Amino acid sequence: MEVILLERIEKLGNMGDVVNVKPGFGRNFLLPQEKALRATKANLARFEAEREYLEQRNAENRDAATTDGAKLNGASVTLIRKAGDTGNLYGSVSARDIAEHLEDKGVKRNMIVLENPIKTLGLHDVNVKLHPEVIVSIQVNVARSEDEAERQAKGEDVVAAALAEEKADTEEANRERSANAVSMFEGDEPDDVRGGGQEMGEAPAAEAAPAATEESA
Repeated sequence: MEVILLERIEKLGNMGDVVNVKPGFGRNFLLPQEKALRATKANLARFEAEREYLEQRNAENRDAATTDGAKLNGASVTLIRKAGDTGNLYGSVSARDIAEHLEDKGVKRNMIVLENPIKTLGLHDVNVKLHPEVIVSIQVNVARSEDEAERQAKGEDVVAAALAEEKADTEEANRERSANAVSMFEGDEPDDVRGGGQEMGEAPAAEAAPAATEESA
């Protein structure tokens, strides 16, 4: 399917380029969102007649996006989610979730560049495409609580810290059990083991023979 691009499309072309695209991509994305026109003779003539206007509109949109991007670039978004001890989320964070937290800044879901949903705790760098030629980066802080989010923002790996703490607790518990096991057997040794009896393997001493008595005459 041949289309005329009305704006720059990454990995496809620039405004005014005539390109071949898959029919589904053209019908379901490019045409409905007015990012392209079917490459017919009538549309080619229309584009050439409107080229100057389209280029001017694109420049204005780009300048506005650049201004907004300067304010948004480097911003942080905190999302609280449930997760296991290893940091894997019970669910995920989607482009929609991120866009909802940036709605007041004019960011829409289709502006969030997220190839796969976020499924782990931590700090994640995410791109936001405000315009085909203006892309900024934000940080998405996914944590189990506000406290964890603050610690992560300061550079702490909360998952590693929790695992290290759990390991230390387990080692301490093992040491206590070992100490308790030793104390349970202290004082239970037999007398002969504690040194009050004969040495092991020592033959018993012979009993003294009774003194001989003379028979009366």
